[in-house]
Amino acid sequence: MGIITVSQLNRYLASRINGDTHLRSFLIRGELSNVSAASSGHLYFSLRDEQSVIRAVMFRRMASLLKFRPEDGMKVIVSAGMTVYEAGGVYQLNVTDIQPDGVGAGALALEQRKKKLQAAGLFEQSAKRPLPALPKTIGVITSGTGAALQDVLQILRRRCPIVKVKVFPVLVQGEQAPDAITRAIQFAGTQGCDVLILGRGGGSAEDLSAFNAENVAYAIYDCPVPIISAVGHETDVTIADAVADRRAPTPSAAAELAAPDLHVLHEKIRIAGDGLRIAYQTRLAREDARLRTLEQSLLRCRPDQRIRVQQERLGRVTQRLQYAMQRQLSERTAALRTQQEKLTALDPLLILQRGYAAVYREDGKVLSSVGQTSAGDTIRIQLADGSIRAVVEETHEL
Repeated sequence: MGIITVSQLNRYLASRINGDTHLRSFLIRGELSNVSAASSGHLYFSLRDEQSVIRAVMFRRMASLLKFRPEDGMKVIVSAGMTVYEAGGVYQLNVTDIQPDGVGAGALALEQRKKKLQAAGLFEQSAKRPLPALPKTIGVITSGTGAALQDVLQILRRRCPIVKVKVFPVLVQGEQAPDAITRAIQFAGTQGCDVLILGRGGGSAEDLSAFNAENVAYAIYDCPVPIISAVGHETDVTIADAVADRRAPTPSAAAELAAPDLHVLHEKIRIAGDGLRIAYQTRLAREDARLRTLEQSLLRCRPDQRIRVQQERLGRVTQRLQYAMQRQLSERTAALRTQQEKLTALDPLLILQRGYAAVYREDGKVLSSVGQTSAGDTIRIQLADGSIRAVVEETHEL
């Protein structure tokens, strides 16, 4: 082979690669890296294993059909053909499809969608709204021909026949279902309902896929009315269930959550009425006793009543004073009588009447001894009926 140009070499390699039927369409396993989505919609990435790496491109038309978002580190199986870019001397994979290696594309897409919505806060418990205790109007968003609707209507009529029910028929499966459900939720939120039931009967994962759609999730989150999600059977859990204000395992259970049981409600009202009546009677008795106490207090504060009480008290004090005075008078009278008796017993006149006499000197002092006088002294002798004046002639001592 003589000397060739770079273009000739690239053209030769391109012809050999493009002409190889084995390289036109094949499956290749590897790990995604350097994933980049261009503004044009094309997807660029590298596919690698433990020892090698190769560039790849997936053009917009094919990339738009992917059910999940390719990310670095994913293990995938790629459908592709080999192409050569002659101007750059680069060969790369022209990818027509990407499938997760070991898990389905739908399952992977669902998991990615859940993570995205969770990061956006749609699953937060703080965003859940309480259900009304006594709704006047309940909206039901479901298939107009499904058994789920009849189950819901039957339970609502049985539990709470006075509640008004508005039905919003909608497609619940198929490609058009997510948009139809989204519009139904937005419309039902403006129709004066107090609570909405969103649901359908059981089915396969594909049948329930509409309730895993992102636009349905945002419609539930943005709805001004609380929503109960009841999709499929108890074991089926959809994104709609996670975003809704309450999740019910079945549409029938959703109806029981939405409407109160009137029989139970009447019993609660009866019990509450009995409790209120007892509380009223107890309060009335307590207030009546308090009123009687206040009346007694008021009666004691009345001027005429206070005067009467003071008069009664004065009467009692007067009686005690009179009794004390009488007792004092009696005691003093008895003491006086005793003293009088003592004075009487000591009265010198009484002694003189028994034949005794009292002798006084001229200065009036009583003579009690012969030594107190002498011969020639004048003395006065006091007798019971008078006195004698005498002169002492002599004195004799015993």
